[in-house]
This record gives sequence, C-alpha cells and structure tokens, in this order.
Amino acid sequence: MPYGELSAPRIMPINIVKVYEILQRKATIIMAFGEIGKIVKNVGSGIFNRTLGRLTGAGISTDSRIVNARAKWSGRSDKTDWRVRLQVPDGPLTQFFDFANNPIMKPLEPSQGMFWPLTPTMQIAHQAAYNAMDMTHSNFPHQAYQNSQIDSLNIIGEFPVQNSDDAKHWVATVNFLRTATKMFFGSDDGLNGLKGNPPPILHLYGYGDHMFNRVPVVVNSFNIELRQGIDYISTKQTQVGYGQGRVDPTLAAAVEAGESQTWAPTLSNISVLITPIYSRDEVKKFSMKKFVNGELNGKGDEVGFI
Repeated sequence: MPYGELSAPRIMPINIVKVYEILQRKATIIMAFGEIGKIVKNVGSGIFNRTLGRLTGAGISTDSRIVNARAKWSGRSDKTDWRVRLQVPDGPLTQFFDFANNPIMKPLEPSQGMFWPLTPTMQIAHQAAYNAMDMTHSNFPHQAYQNSQIDSLNIIGEFPVQNSDDAKHWVATVNFLRTATKMFFGSDDGLNGLKGNPPPILHLYGYGDHMFNRVPVVVNSFNIELRQGIDYISTKQTQVGYGQGRVDPTLAAAVEAGESQTWAPTLSNISVLITPIYSRDEVKKFSMKKFVNGELNGKGDEVGFI
C-alpha cells in the first residue's frame, strides 16, 4: 500500500449509545410491523452520507462502504494534488537528490520531495511595517511606511505509519529534511558543482493555484516529536557505502546481507519552519496589478508570490 493511503477508522456519532437506546425502544413498539430495518437503514445512511460528504469535500477519495473504506491522501485519484508539500525544483538539485537511484530517498521519487499525508496546521503571517514619526504639537503620530514582509511559515502535521512501506517513507522524509538544512560541504565529488552553496531552495505547494504554488522557500528548522507509548515498525533500507570487510559482525543478519534497519514510530508530529525567499531578479518581475489579478501564482514564468 503506497504511503498516504490510510485505513479509515469506523466513524460513529458521539451519542451512539443514545441512538441505540432510541432504536431499541422504537423497535420494541413497532417490531410487529416490520419497520425496524427501515429505522436502522435511515439512521445509518444519514451518518455515512455526512461522513462521505466531508471526505469528498476535502478531496479524499473513498468508496461507499465507510466501515471498510480507505481514505486516500495520495492525490492520484484527483485531478490536482493539493497536499502541502516541499518539492525539489528541476535542475542541479534534482540530480543531486537523485530520488530514482538513491535507496533511502526512493520513496520520495513520485512527489520529488516530502509531503504531509494528513492536513497540517499552518501558521501564516503577513505584515506591513510602519515607523511612527513624532510630530510637535500633534495628538497623533504620522505613520511612515517602511516595508512589507511575509513571516516564516510554521507547518505542523502528523505522520502515521501503518506498515514497513510507510516506515520507509517516514525515514526518507526525515533524511530529506536533514539534507535540506545543511549547506553543500564536504570532500566528495558528488555535489555536481554545488560545493560551497547554502542549503537548497525548495518549492512550497499546497491548496491549489492561488494559495501556494511553486513558492521558493528555505527550511529554517524542523522538529520531530517522538512520543512515548507509541509502537515502532521496523523497515529495511539497502545499505549504501558498505564494502567488503566493513560490516560490523555485531549487527543483525539483515545488515550482513547488505541492508540496514530503521524503526519508525506509528504516529509522530513533524513541524517545519520555512521562510519564503526571492531573488532580486524575481522581485524585479513583480507587478502589483498582476498580483491583484492572481497572475503571479507560479503558473507562468515567475515563481509563486504570496
């Protein structure tokens, strides 16, 4: 099962006990008329229809059998993928991450980056800064405009893990964030001319064309909450860089066979603090008229402005 396809829990109303009591009382009265089946059907269909309506409205695909349904956050069944995600832009960075041939990053190949499988919490702040100019013999200061800016965005979301494939995706996500917060430094020759560059600039996507679409951002920090009392699922990754004679004999048989093992929590929180970043050339392309018309949304030659 690809990561992001979660088994939907059985959804019941809060007052289900009271509903059953009402059904039982009414069933006792009219059982002779054979209407108990209609009552159960009407109540049950009302609950399920409301649930299906909420899932469908949120862009989550599901079948009509809500008890056995699978809520899909993969986006493959939808026309557009509106999940919140950080994607590697095309170019040298794509060659550097090399998702297709990187064993630990392989689960991120379809999305070319990380995404939140469940709708995350986002904190977004825009501000216009003014300087107060104190005037003599005046009841009110004059406000001189200084600049406008977009504060850092904090994205907080849960990452559920249900099987070993999901665990591989979780491990790849953590490794992706670790890489995105480090500069291109080292003695190896696999940096493709990026040596000395600061941490990579990623593209933020989420919620459609006029919200976040190809917005250039840098990752300031990320936090992973490993909760107590949570089960862990073991997963194996192809061992990279292990030659003959380098395998520790104390490691498990899986490592000796050329694989490494990692344990991922079945439920964890991952929060990422990002900051929009624009080059001088991109800022020169900004047009207030185009912005108010919704044209600078990342679908043209420009990156997405927010």
